[in-house]
Parts: sequence; C-alpha cells; structure tokens
Amino acid sequence: MSTSLTVDHLVKEYPVGGGPFRRSTEIVHAVSDVSLSVPGGTTFGLVGESGCGKSSFGRSVAKLQTSTSGAIWLGDTDITRVNGTKLRALRRRIQFVFQDPYASLNPRKSVRDALAEPLAIHGLYRGDQSARVLDLLDMVGLNPAHAERYPHEFSGGQRQRIGIARALAMEPEVIVLDEPVSALDVSVQAGILNLLDDLQRDLGLTYLFIAHDLSVVRHLSDRVGVMYLGKLIEDAPVDSLYERPMHPYTQALLSAIPVPDPRVERARERIVLTGDVPSPVSPPSGCRFRTRCWKATDLCAQVEPELIDHGDAHRVACHYPAVRNVV
Repeated sequence: MSTSLTVDHLVKEYPVGGGPFRRSTEIVHAVSDVSLSVPGGTTFGLVGESGCGKSSFGRSVAKLQTSTSGAIWLGDTDITRVNGTKLRALRRRIQFVFQDPYASLNPRKSVRDALAEPLAIHGLYRGDQSARVLDLLDMVGLNPAHAERYPHEFSGGQRQRIGIARALAMEPEVIVLDEPVSALDVSVQAGILNLLDDLQRDLGLTYLFIAHDLSVVRHLSDRVGVMYLGKLIEDAPVDSLYERPMHPYTQALLSAIPVPDPRVERARERIVLTGDVPSPVSPPSGCRFRTRCWKATDLCAQVEPELIDHGDAHRVACHYPAVRNVV
C-alpha cells in the first residue's frame, strides 16, 4: 500500500546577517505556515517563482534540514520528532532528487560506486549489490554496461536518470523532486517525466514535485499548489486549478504559458505583474501578494486571507477570489 505525506503548519526560517561576535537580528521567512496533503501513490505539484520557498519546503519535508516548527507525517509517523538511529532508518523511506544532476554526483566516483554507496551505508543487498546496481540502471532506462563510466561521460538527461536511480536504491515510499527537469531540453524533459510516471505506477511511489513551470507540473500532478513568498495561496486538483484559477497570482502565472496556436496566442489575455517580489525578511502585512495585485484594498493590507475551500477541494487564500480563464 502506498504511503501518504501530510504536512501540517510547516515553518522554516533562517537567521541572516550577524557574524562570529554578534547575533543575527534578521530572519528570512522562507516557509510560513504551509499545510498540504499528498495521498499515497499520487503526485502533488508545488509551483511558484524563484525565491518563493519551494526548495526550502522540499528540503524540510525530506529532512535535509530541520524545520522551525510544524509536523511532517510520513504515513502515521511524524518525522519531525524522529532522530538518532530511527532517523537513519527513516531516510530510506523518503528520498530527494536534486535540480542539478551533475552537482549531485561525485565526479570521482563511477556510476556503479555512486549507486552502491547508499546500499553499503544501509547494509542493503549484501553480497548482491552489483546486481542491484545493474537493475537500477535498467529501471531508469540506462544501459547497465555503462556502470563503470563517470558522470562527465553522460548527458544531462542521463545524469538525472542516475540521480533518480540513486533515490530508488533505498526502495523509498516518497520522493521529493526539486525541479528535476528545469535544466534539461524540452524533448529530454518529456522522457524524464514519462519515466517518473512509469515508476510511480509500477512501484506505488508518492511524489512531491517542485517546479516553476506550470506546464511541466500539469503533465505529472494529481493536485497542484501555488506558493508565493513562503505562503501556499492556491491548492486544487490539477484540472480545477488550470481550468478555474481563482487567485490573481495563479492567473498571472497561467497567462504566461505560451499556446502553440498563433491565432489563439494573439487573442489570449496576458496578465503582466508589476513591481518586484518583496523581501522574505520583511514580507508585507496582510496578503503578501497585495503589493503586486490589481485587486488589492485596505482589507488586503490589514488582514491575511485564510486558505479556504471554495468547493471541489479547491482552496484559495484571497479576499476576492474569482474564476478567470486565461489558458
């Protein structure tokens, strides 16, 4: 049975400034009270602009860094309360695929050694690790005969397949994918997305898929959440979010996706946001998007909107939500 992932009021903050002889007085509010749920065997796509807190959220969920507060449930286990030897065992259950496949691989280790290392650390497949490595390469569509090659001998797409194979080595239940195709050509992206889809179906995996490209997320996700400046501002089933976007920020992101038909593209409404994203050190009061929103009123500056279900499990954090077809 597939394992669910539930995040409850997660907060991640970083101190900035300071130095060896003085304490930091400023805080980066990277993730601010984010809650979401991913049923077992499904994919939750998390999107937003660079710097919105997506990667900080993913790294906290995968326990690559300690969250400031909140709970992260892997099935019925709150992994924020796990440490020591139990944490080591837990790391097998949730794995992470990085954005840059080359930077995540040791250039001095062959692919065989890179994939065998986690098996040795966790004492898996003793006496049969070589066969497991070859099986992993075959699972991700790579030639097992190339196991002795080094990372620089592979293309970007092949290196990302190696990264996915390394995550699969632990036989995980949940995989966090941090923009796994953003550095790849479009044709290569499609191959990686299809591979992830096949692996999920065959192995019953649960994905948290982080990206900045809404068109990529739609291909793989069952549900999509949109982040802005550390907050989750819209969260809905994939078809509902793309066909009935209700938050102004989501509408602006969707309007930026190009349509291949020139006539349709010329006739489409394009929403252009003005101004820059505010600093996460001192986010705006009330609604964090209000400084760039054409609907903003005094209420938006005074009261932070709650993430409210507007039907069909479509949650929106906006005082003036309204459907606007921009695709």
